[in-house]
Amino acid sequence: MRFVVPLCAGIVSGLYFTPGDIVFVSAGALIILLFFSGLFFNRSLTNTVYGLAMTTALFASGSFLYRSEKDNISVLEPGHAFYSGVLSDFPGEKPNTFSMILRLEGRMAGDTTRSVNGSILLYHSKGKDVISYRPGDRMIVRCSPVEIVNRGNPFEFDYRFYMENHGIRYFAFTDSSDIIRHVSPEHRKLIHMALIIREKIIGMYKARGLSGERLALVSAITLGQKNMLDQDQKQQFIKAGVMHIMAVSGLHAIILSLFVFRMLFFLKGKLKIFRVLITILILWIFAFVTGLTSSVLRATLMYTFLQAGYLLKRPVNAGNSVLASAYIIIIIRPSVIFDAGFLLSYSAVIFIIMFYRDLYTKMRFTSHVTDFAWQSAAVTVIAQLGTFPFTVMLFNRFPTWFILSNIIIVPVSSLVIITASLVSLTFPLRLISWYIARALDFLTGFTQLLTEKVSSLPFSSIENIGMITAECILLMITIFLFTSLLLKRRSVPPLLAMISLLFLIIAGTAKSIKTKTTGELIVYNTAGSTTVGIRSGYMLNIYSDSISSQEVSRHKAVLGLKERMLLLDRNPKLIMAGGRKILITEILTTKMLTELYPDYIILRGKKPLIDKDAGYTVRSCKLIISTGVSSGFRMPYGLLRSDNVFNVRKDGAFYSRL
Repeated sequence: MRFVVPLCAGIVSGLYFTPGDIVFVSAGALIILLFFSGLFFNRSLTNTVYGLAMTTALFASGSFLYRSEKDNISVLEPGHAFYSGVLSDFPGEKPNTFSMILRLEGRMAGDTTRSVNGSILLYHSKGKDVISYRPGDRMIVRCSPVEIVNRGNPFEFDYRFYMENHGIRYFAFTDSSDIIRHVSPEHRKLIHMALIIREKIIGMYKARGLSGERLALVSAITLGQKNMLDQDQKQQFIKAGVMHIMAVSGLHAIILSLFVFRMLFFLKGKLKIFRVLITILILWIFAFVTGLTSSVLRATLMYTFLQAGYLLKRPVNAGNSVLASAYIIIIIRPSVIFDAGFLLSYSAVIFIIMFYRDLYTKMRFTSHVTDFAWQSAAVTVIAQLGTFPFTVMLFNRFPTWFILSNIIIVPVSSLVIITASLVSLTFPLRLISWYIARALDFLTGFTQLLTEKVSSLPFSSIENIGMITAECILLMITIFLFTSLLLKRRSVPPLLAMISLLFLIIAGTAKSIKTKTTGELIVYNTAGSTTVGIRSGYMLNIYSDSISSQEVSRHKAVLGLKERMLLLDRNPKLIMAGGRKILITEILTTKMLTELYPDYIILRGKKPLIDKDAGYTVRSCKLIISTGVSSGFRMPYGLLRSDNVFNVRKDGAFYSRL
């Protein structure tokens, strides 16, 4: 804790300010001074000065590492140029294109070549050439980079921040003529080889008769390859509360390690060291094949630490092992602390380590079956407590039947993982692997059937709930303190738990008062349609030419708004709100402007009709061009240079207080 907390605090501080080199040099000098000063207190029972120096050093290190990670992504000039790089993964198929991530190495423009860092997301037109692309292939691509931006809708997922944390700041569109050079190298990096092996394992499943939805499901459960899943399959697992079995996680690593360890039962006595080493080796191979996700890496490092302690006859504390694995992962990639997978994985496992045993011992059962069910229920409840705030904030929903689904579906999915491993291991023995594949096909189908049944139960998921980041943090602290108070009794003062609850209530009340006493106009940045929201307190009136969008749902969920939907027709719509006139129209004439004199004009329709002279009159109000207007629409000359024109497609969603 003393290492991880200040390190993470330093990384988070990088979101709000970026220290210069002078700050880091000054901090370094201060830290060295504190360390030398701490030498005079070594004989004391506690050395506060040394602790302060260490905390400051870790905080500064976190800030420096995060800044270095961001600075390592090069700024690319606009316009066409040639870029050389290495393909990071297999192309992912989209409805109209293939997406490819190219790890950049150089930019060639004219006779000059300069080194560049970071990655670029390429949307490549469909063609036969894409089939031959493999991770680690070296390419020279002609493209025009475009910086990734958010749509700007209220409380939307910060896609730009997410991509930048994965080293991607730009995207571009390419086709086969833009691939100037493509070379398959003789030697690839280990991570690229692991991804190729993953595809070969999926090919083994195909060769043994798995196909369609079941192939997609077993690929997701065993290898974390979710590209083959359709949206309905994902929604069923989300509603059932077992989406975690599709995201290769510590659960998979634990199942595999136990299976391998028990399969090597014959290695006893002095040979037990080989049993441990073989298990660790297979677990690391599994981690590489599944792409070294945070959750699997955490479990693999934990298992390695625990077993290393066993071999060295030094018992390892499970909590320290978890935080030590987090420390290593954070040092390698500081921005990982903002990943949903990292947050969910570590919050779940920390809660399990802290509270599972205390909850489990509250009840005892003599029957092995009942006791196993209680173990599963206890683990599930504790894990859900740890992840509840993040689940609500990130996904705006909560599965209500999570205990039932985890008790039933997780054991079956464990058999899927083990059986799939046996298919890969026995693949050269065609007859044996074919029969095992039949069992795998049955188990996968049974898992899908159980998930469908649970997800179709009444009230299977509480939808449209949400919270802001401050509420999420306060709720997490409150849940932790109250769980400690209930299960560990004297470990936490009741007053401290009540204070955290009070702060949570104050935060919720402040948000409620702010929402209730304010109003705003929002023109959402939705794809190909016009969606206008006028909020007055908790009532959100939506004026749109299509059904309610996901952008509106997210806005409603976080603030707890009530929606009233009004479909727009071809006629102009004049709305009075907050003492302002808001005109939504496809036609704009000088007569209309002089008669209505609106404060806001929202253009809709693919090609709005605007009088030539209307442009000069519009300058007295705010003109908003919605995303329903075609990107090729040309504005009249009088509006071309007007500062009062706001284009939602280019500038993001429009906000204005009313």
